[in-house]
Amino acid sequence: MRSGQMVAVFGAYGHTGRFVVAELRERGFVPLLSGRDADKLQALAASCPGLEVRPASVDDPVSLDRALEGAAAVINCAGPFATTAAPVIEAALRAGVPYVDVAAEIEANVDTFAHFTNRARAAGVAVVPAMAFYGGLGDLLATAAMGDWTAADEAHVAYGLNSWHPTEGTRAAGKVSEERRNGRRVRYTNGRLEYHDDALPTLKWPFPDPMGLRTVIGEFTMADVVTVPSHLAVPEVRTYMTTEAAGNLAAPDTPAPTAVDERGRSAQTFLVDVVVRSGGAERRAVARGQDIYAVTAPLAVEAVHRILTGQTRTVGVASAGEIFDASGFLRALSSHISLELRP
Repeated sequence: MRSGQMVAVFGAYGHTGRFVVAELRERGFVPLLSGRDADKLQALAASCPGLEVRPASVDDPVSLDRALEGAAAVINCAGPFATTAAPVIEAALRAGVPYVDVAAEIEANVDTFAHFTNRARAAGVAVVPAMAFYGGLGDLLATAAMGDWTAADEAHVAYGLNSWHPTEGTRAAGKVSEERRNGRRVRYTNGRLEYHDDALPTLKWPFPDPMGLRTVIGEFTMADVVTVPSHLAVPEVRTYMTTEAAGNLAAPDTPAPTAVDERGRSAQTFLVDVVVRSGGAERRAVARGQDIYAVTAPLAVEAVHRILTGQTRTVGVASAGEIFDASGFLRALSSHISLELRP
């Protein structure tokens, strides 16, 4: 990577976008601050002297082209991604630069694979959706756990969050997804996404110590059901969420996250426990860390770094586990995520 490469950040002033801007600067990149609200961009720039502001709107392709001019890559942090992903990807394809987003919306990620796979591959441009805590991290863990397996019977991603204080963006994205599903729920079974009205089961999940046995909501489906089966031969992908965190998300009065340290992270902790099974064999990968929004920043920025330095395995639209060396990627984030592989 050449020091000082410019990376456009669309939605730079949002909660996750601010973490991404800080991480880019720490890694030697120069963020280009972009987004729909010029006033919020200027306020952010006031706290980040020397950074350029480039307002842009998804319904104005010319403004998006200006935002990406001279950039080596773009990171889209602005949800709902059902609205922003396609226009920003289009701009990235016109500019011929890599695109990374932090979308947790299942349907938005499905759209990215469906609409841009052929075009991005033909253009030789890397497009990595869901490069975030939900979708990207689970996919990297599942891929690392698989190791030399070429297929598995099932993959389980259990989220052990001690709490979940959702941002305004999380709530907005959830509302859009719910509307797109007509209030139905979704799961990945028999090799496909299935929409249903069944009640979600509650069960016990044996998290590694010190969390231990916890009550979780089964089929609390996250973006992993798009990223994992996009490249791994696993017909059953299930995700689970601790009941405490699910309750926080469901409650309309749960406050947004508040900073407790110098990096702006909240006190929230997470343990992601991924189990893949094939026949009678089981493999496991475990990640621990602090603040699901803050940890998205090093995930997205490491992705950009690896794309720009040629540390990729494919081109076009690809999930994290497909385009990167999963184990190496996770170990590169050792200052943010502790990793444990249990063959």
